[in-house]
Amino acid sequence: MHITQLNRECLLHLFSFLDKNSRKSLAKTCHKLLEVFQDPLLWSLLNFHSPAELKKDNFLLGPALKYLSICWYSEQVKVCNIEDWMKNNFQKDFCNRHENTVNDFLLEVCNRCPNLLSLTLSGCGHVTDDCISLLLKNCPKLKTLQLENCVRITDQTLEAVTLYGGSLQTLHVDFCRNITRNGLERVREKCPSVMLKAERSANMIPDNKPEKKFMLEKAPRKLFQL
Repeated sequence: MHITQLNRECLLHLFSFLDKNSRKSLAKTCHKLLEVFQDPLLWSLLNFHSPAELKKDNFLLGPALKYLSICWYSEQVKVCNIEDWMKNNFQKDFCNRHENTVNDFLLEVCNRCPNLLSLTLSGCGHVTDDCISLLLKNCPKLKTLQLENCVRITDQTLEAVTLYGGSLQTLHVDFCRNITRNGLERVREKCPSVMLKAERSANMIPDNKPEKKFMLEKAPRKLFQL
């Protein structure tokens, strides 16, 4: 029996066991398998392991998407986590190549995936408060939001949770160094039913750009030393 003789339900079940690349390769073999690849029912769950994967054409975004995970576990994440004013030229160039990748992808999710139930982001050092706020507005069914090691996330995201996270049941903001205790307490006060977890976040040293005056005072000293 040839694979194309299977009915749609069986083919969808078969495709569900394949990764994104394998699905795309199989879809190229004939029109019937391409139709299975394009079936929204196949794309309720998406997992990505680097920003580069977001630029591939081996998946589909649509209203069927309910569970999304972008987790980047790499030594390169440490470069993204350095404060912008402390990065050298090499580090800035590295970040410039993918700085907007995750944000742009999440904006597409906002526009095309209104039924999203769960979002997990880890090691996404360039994701912004504005992006998460917009996602909370456009995905009103979101029940789980897990943010780990997302250094640009601040109390602005927590405020957005209190305003737009009406369906939210679980909120994790672990190792997000610009989250404060005041922000966490506000979520607990405004959203008592939300299960909140913030491992180390409020205990980490937040970004603190040197004052201009301090920088100007240091410059004459360096000149004097020279």
